[in-house]
Amino acid sequence: MNRYDETAPILVLGGTGKTGQRVVKRLIEQGQPVRIGSREAALPFDWDAPETWAPVVEGTRAIYIAYHPDLAVPGALKTVGDFVETALRAGVKRMVLLSGRGEEEAEQTEQMLIASGADWTIVRASWFFQNFSETFLADAINTGEVALPIGDVKEPFIDVEDIADVAAAALTDPAHIGKLYEVTGPELLSFSEAVAGIAAASEKPIRYRQIPAADYKAAMEQAGVPEDMISLVLYLFTTVLDGRNANVTDGVSQALGRPPRRFTDYAKRTSLTGIWGVETAALA
Repeated sequence: MNRYDETAPILVLGGTGKTGQRVVKRLIEQGQPVRIGSREAALPFDWDAPETWAPVVEGTRAIYIAYHPDLAVPGALKTVGDFVETALRAGVKRMVLLSGRGEEEAEQTEQMLIASGADWTIVRASWFFQNFSETFLADAINTGEVALPIGDVKEPFIDVEDIADVAAAALTDPAHIGKLYEVTGPELLSFSEAVAGIAAASEKPIRYRQIPAADYKAAMEQAGVPEDMISLVLYLFTTVLDGRNANVTDGVSQALGRPPRRFTDYAKRTSLTGIWGVETAALA
């Protein structure tokens, strides 16, 4: 099979996740054949079960690689590297990697992919807008208070819709081969400012409070969060969010020829969904 045969499907790993489901949607809208890589798919894919990899890869022409839970977790580099080798052995060279900005481990995975012989594109992303509406932070917002071990550090939050646009373009247009797109939103915001923006858009009483990392760790332990996930969250909050990413880039405009979406627009459209119901009527 010609690896660029347009009748062959594009494999989207994490095809039901925040970025993957949006990449799938865009590809389908373009009329592209798609294969979803997930544990629940008709042809199951599991990062922890290497025996599932080759059957899912077979017959595809390009792959979107989104590693769960994060490229920063121990063993991710080897796991993704082994997967890339599996894909290359199957004749699939076109690969688009979702990477993390400011994560040394993620950059090691990028270098592995670049050196692998794949026709690669890397989308190195900042913290997602949708972390406030599609993860545990939505639960915190709905209590009326977001308490995190993060101070005034600024982050150029990125809309997952922009990431999906870039990834879908890279999967279907060879002009993006060999490109690394570092994608951010158009402005820097602290977590306090982001929460204030959500409060304004939803017209709900929501406040932000900085707490010690030890207190946050204790709260996660009390909630029964697995130890490996606690370690990852604390790493992201206390190491990656140390100011190293406090600058914006033009990755979205490089890839798409347009500016990235703004946080205020995300907050407005998301508030209309009712996801931020906010259970408390008022704050003490």
